[in-house]
Amino acid sequence: MNFPSNLVKNAVEQLSSLPGIGRKSALRLVLHMLKKDKLAVEKFGDSFIQLINRINYCTRCYSISETELCEVCGNPKRDKQTICVVEDIRVMMAIENTMQYKGVYHILGGLISPMDGIGPTDIRVEELINKIENENVREVIFALSTTMEGDTTNYYLFRRLKDSGIKISSIARGIAIGDELEYTDEITLGTAISSRMPYSE
Repeated sequence: MNFPSNLVKNAVEQLSSLPGIGRKSALRLVLHMLKKDKLAVEKFGDSFIQLINRINYCTRCYSISETELCEVCGNPKRDKQTICVVEDIRVMMAIENTMQYKGVYHILGGLISPMDGIGPTDIRVEELINKIENENVREVIFALSTTMEGDTTNYYLFRRLKDSGIKISSIARGIAIGDELEYTDEITLGTAISSRMPYSE
């Protein structure tokens, strides 16, 4: 692809490095930005600079936050004895949008996937175990996608936690096998959280 300017080329290369954006789509976006008001483009760019420079991760659940604790963990009305284990921030946001869950979260940062070389030490398993051992946790809810990787992670966590004496439950399987939770509609996901069941082998 030939470019009329190295500035355009560099902008296209940066945008096309994002997931799901090819070079043609990136070029279309760059040309669209060139048509916009200069202040609007500067505001657009500044939002990402602020994002990188000011964003933190919650020290309790590892969610994205601007402060040491995220809004959920810092809310005194949330049930700190109930932990919902999720893969990433997108699933946490999806569950929060249901307004059916009143506990807190633990974001693993991925799922166990031997095919991809991802093991238990590559995600936040030990952090979860330490939290359960050192805090007054009553229930852990597995809210992982109903995929092979999600089920593998569920089973591994269950084996690690089954002798801890806490209640271990899983979201109801009203969600189709193989579904990614972040794409599940809010009503179905909310019902799955409310109708959670004990997790067993």
